[in-house]
Amino acid sequence: MIQAQLLHALGWIWAVFGVYWIAAARRGKAEQTRELSWYRLLRILLLAITFALLFSPWARVGPLGRRFFPPLPIIAYIGFALALAGMGIAVWARIHLGQYWSDKVVLKVDHHLISSGPYARMRHPIYSGVLLGVGGTALVVGEWRGVLAFFLLLTNYAVKAKREEKILAGAFAQNFADHKKRAGFLLPRLYPKK
Repeated sequence: MIQAQLLHALGWIWAVFGVYWIAAARRGKAEQTRELSWYRLLRILLLAITFALLFSPWARVGPLGRRFFPPLPIIAYIGFALALAGMGIAVWARIHLGQYWSDKVVLKVDHHLISSGPYARMRHPIYSGVLLGVGGTALVVGEWRGVLAFFLLLTNYAVKAKREEKILAGAFAQNFADHKKRAGFLLPRLYPKK
């Protein structure tokens, strides 16, 4: 019962998160580079599949509907807390990027390399935060469909982040190379590389 209530609450929280994300996308500088439209559509499709796996009853088919954790309330509460923490990290990173944020893999006009705040130790804290949120939601779900959702999104974000890094390395050369030594890819780097 607790699991169903927490999952229902997370559904609403993720919906509010999504509305905020869409509204925030309307602000920002003009784009200096372009992203292929098919690539963006593919990423949006993978994101939709991720959340359908987490929240849609039709996703509970076959092995996807089997539990990978026993239905213990403590696991559901931990997952709920992780989901909230992840969304909080993503929002913090999104606000910190300000006018340079984009949901596309692009550079903005007069783009600056951001390496402070949540970007001081992680190069992609938005992705890390959303992944933590999806991982926490997967714990609340407790079924293999949640694990599949997490790995689908992890693959999506890893590919997207690598594409972004290629653009940033081209635009910011040595500054980005230095930033990579200080900040981890998706996990925080506690000790800078030499």
